[in-house]
Amino acid sequence: MTRKSKTILFISLLITVAVVFFIGEIASHNTSGKKEVVRVGYFPNMTHAPALVGMSRGVFQKELGEKVKIEAKIFNAGPSEIEALFADAIDIGYIGPAPAINGYLKSKGEVLKIISGAVSGGASLVVQPELFDAFQQEGVKAFIGKKIASPQQGNTQDVSLRRYLQENNLFGKAEVVPIANADQLTMFSLKQIDGAWAPEPWASRLIVEAGGKRLIDERDLWPDKKFCTTNIIVSRKFLEKHSDLVRKWLKANVEVINWLNENKEEAQRIVNAEIEKLTTKKIPEEVLKEAWERLNFTTDPLQNSVFDFARAASELGFLGETEPDLSGIYDLTILNEITSK
Repeated sequence: MTRKSKTILFISLLITVAVVFFIGEIASHNTSGKKEVVRVGYFPNMTHAPALVGMSRGVFQKELGEKVKIEAKIFNAGPSEIEALFADAIDIGYIGPAPAINGYLKSKGEVLKIISGAVSGGASLVVQPELFDAFQQEGVKAFIGKKIASPQQGNTQDVSLRRYLQENNLFGKAEVVPIANADQLTMFSLKQIDGAWAPEPWASRLIVEAGGKRLIDERDLWPDKKFCTTNIIVSRKFLEKHSDLVRKWLKANVEVINWLNENKEEAQRIVNAEIEKLTTKKIPEEVLKEAWERLNFTTDPLQNSVFDFARAASELGFLGETEPDLSGIYDLTILNEITSK
């Protein structure tokens, strides 16, 4: 081989190496520049305050890091959030026990896990002043012939109301009417219903805006005044594939819960601002303060209250004829590791 040929070959090799290196750098840059995505579902209401505050203050984003993008998915009802989880449209969700249980049973335990608690409390039976006074005189008999509303048949408050009536031998003697929360307020103001078992802030709105009286704070019906209102659920597929991201999310959620409990006034301001941003409507200040006192923020999943709720729902015919098997609904491994440190 001549010197000229060797020179040409050497230059060709250099060019080849340079091209390969350049392509590799481009591929590497594109790969490293691609962000992981965490899609989280929650509601624009007070019982999802940890999600609202964590997103607003950037706590979740800070913990997940700049290479992870958070996509917020806003829902107004539990069933639609569960359907989104089934459709692989969200990875993590804040949700009440009723839809979480229904989703778990519907998927035969294949789709979701409860991985943490978020909120406890925040539901009350509010009644007309006349019924409140009659209850003081007659006790539970005052409910006979009365019309009491719940937000939706089979939802968390509906089951609580029906169980209360059943335990007091009033089942069938008082009428339970499923009415959306906003419509409850209107009908209560017009005295078209005698009471409502409602979540916050609607329970407090019935009091502040419609002159109702709080007859039962549901916390008083539970051991230690604690019952699960909001869980955190995760797609099983996402948990198995991205346990590191789930861990970071739960770590951030613990931080948010602690902050909520230590900064009540600032937390209320942020929650109301987020609700206004998402719904265009603010909660009146008096209602906000009244409702806030009924909520407890905790990472405790309060499993016994969820199992108890499931038994009650089953007895009322909402979950089939036999008590459902929820033995695999929880995976608290990561939460326990975080909170034990």
